[in-house]
Amino acid sequence: MADRAEPEDLQRRAANATATAEPARVFVSYASPDAAVAGALVESLERHGIACWIAPRDVKAGAIYADAIVRAISGAKALVLVLSKDAIGSSHVGKEIERASSKKRPIITLRIDNAPLTPALEYFLSESQWIEARAEKKAPAYTSLIDAIRDPERAAPGINPAASPPAGAAPAGHPKGLRNRILLATVLTVVAAALAYIIADKLWLSKRTTVAVTERTQSSSDTAGGSPARPRSTAAEFTPPPHSIAVLPFVNMSGDPKQDYFSDGLSEELLNSLVAVRDLQVAARTSSFTFKGRNDDVADIAHKLNVGAVLEGSVRKDGNQVRITAQLINASTGFHLWSQTYDRDLKNVLTLQTEIATAVTKALQATLLADAAATIEIGGTQNPAAFDAYLRGKNRDRMNASKENVVARMAAFAEAIRLDPKFAKAHVGAAAAQIEYAGNYAPGPDVPTWNQRARENAETAIALAPQLGEAHVVMGLAWERGYLNFARAESEYERALALAPNDTGVLMRSGRFSVTMGRTESGLANIRRAIAMDQLNPQGYTQLSFALHEAKKDREAVVAVNRALQIDADSSDLKNARGLYLLSLGEIDAARESCETSKRGWQGMLCLAILYDQLHRHAEAESERAAMQAVFGDGSSYQMAEIYAQWGDTSKALEWLETAYRLPDPGIVTLRVDAMIDPLRKETRFREIERELNFPNW
Repeated sequence: MADRAEPEDLQRRAANATATAEPARVFVSYASPDAAVAGALVESLERHGIACWIAPRDVKAGAIYADAIVRAISGAKALVLVLSKDAIGSSHVGKEIERASSKKRPIITLRIDNAPLTPALEYFLSESQWIEARAEKKAPAYTSLIDAIRDPERAAPGINPAASPPAGAAPAGHPKGLRNRILLATVLTVVAAALAYIIADKLWLSKRTTVAVTERTQSSSDTAGGSPARPRSTAAEFTPPPHSIAVLPFVNMSGDPKQDYFSDGLSEELLNSLVAVRDLQVAARTSSFTFKGRNDDVADIAHKLNVGAVLEGSVRKDGNQVRITAQLINASTGFHLWSQTYDRDLKNVLTLQTEIATAVTKALQATLLADAAATIEIGGTQNPAAFDAYLRGKNRDRMNASKENVVARMAAFAEAIRLDPKFAKAHVGAAAAQIEYAGNYAPGPDVPTWNQRARENAETAIALAPQLGEAHVVMGLAWERGYLNFARAESEYERALALAPNDTGVLMRSGRFSVTMGRTESGLANIRRAIAMDQLNPQGYTQLSFALHEAKKDREAVVAVNRALQIDADSSDLKNARGLYLLSLGEIDAARESCETSKRGWQGMLCLAILYDQLHRHAEAESERAAMQAVFGDGSSYQMAEIYAQWGDTSKALEWLETAYRLPDPGIVTLRVDAMIDPLRKETRFREIERELNFPNW
């Protein structure tokens, strides 16, 4: 099906509706969340021969929004206001009303809810007359509105200014008419049932948009003779990087919450497509998805993510057909830079990602890679069922690291591979899940088998898509964690960085590897760069704290984990990690308070096993050690070595270290920089294991 640009399509339909429409004479003012109602109103008015001016449809390419709006109001015969709680709270609607009033333009109001007016809005509407339209009298009210637009003076006598407001309306929001110049329509339903589908698909548009008035807007208003704009105090201070963008999770319009995995997954695929664009800085997924299901203002989101633009949208999936509606918003002005609706078959989803990325890049005036399509579409699939299974695996409760969840992810990726064996990204997902399963849940004898499966999937992904950065990351992880082959792991991480230098996952993983191998400063630099693009992700600060701990910078590690706790205050894992760092600093009481949480992970158990022993409470220390072994089995071999090393039991510590090396236990990759293992460093067997690990000589 053909793509449909909503404003252009509306303009086309309006032009076809009547050949005798007057020159634009009605300016339609509305808050962004009411875009669907405003669009339907414009279509109806123009079908009756009343030409309208509405943004963004009638803003010419290259024009400054503020200038275009000022000129349109000055040239209009009347302003039609779509009044709602969002309009009442909108600064740009207020300025449009103020401008129309200063130019003595009639303001005809379509009220769609009962929100009370502000004193300022009451002032500008104080001379209004009201058109009352109860549910059973919509048609007469609509006729009155048309008449009022065409001839306010002639229509005025037929309006009843004494009509009572609808039930529930706040008295303060119902100014009484003093003159016949301005007309108010309390309720008017002009959208037929046939338009309901369109409205439902568009109601998500700009729910959070609030105009942040810039200095340019103020200058434009002053030049045009309007009242000086009053910028927000923070507007001049907000200077996001040029060509920076956040992709918010697209709204699931299917009506079934179980379909969230699809809309979330598609949003992330679009985000990853934009990451491939030269000159474009993209906020990472975790930070962007923090705002899922919230009604935050776009300007506030942009400030928190330090970006200049926000891409949001909706997804409606019906079988293999998908409708995607997207819009790009300038975070400084609140105005739309671009919007489009696509109706596609899922087999064309890769091409669709390229088209959206191209349109967004063009709107932001960033530079698109010469081989953008090949870069964006690499490693994907044209099989709708395989794509669906892949999204189920990729977006299954990422913060849930339970065995059940990991197994479910592996099953979803396996299904995607079965449906399309050449789907490289599905092989990447499978490999990552298998590495996680091998390190945390596989019985000791089965660990090598799961590591081999992970490596084979990673190798297949690279063979299918050699330029796919994430494939090289998971290959590096397989060599590092599954085979302790650090030289090959280093090579894969370097290749991933060359292919995807702006991918936060690549930066984070390669950074952690560098720190554990002893190349501290370059590793920390990559982690901090990832955090700069993922500022609301507590895991970023958590990984930074791990790296700082490994670098013997525990005071800084405490600061980093406290930053993570500011985002995720209830995380017992973060409190456990902080306890470990405080323990390393010798702050026993603070460490105990942080580790003695109601829910303890391996870090909490490790912390208390060592801490209680230092307090000569060895029975409790042994209880924590035993609990860890019972929960994680051989997967805690390296932590057992740490505990016994801290207890001073060198013999048992070396036995567990041998087990960790033989499995291998992923924890052993930190051997080179782990202070907890220091009591063993003079032991002959320790030196032999360290030598056999063949750490790189940096």
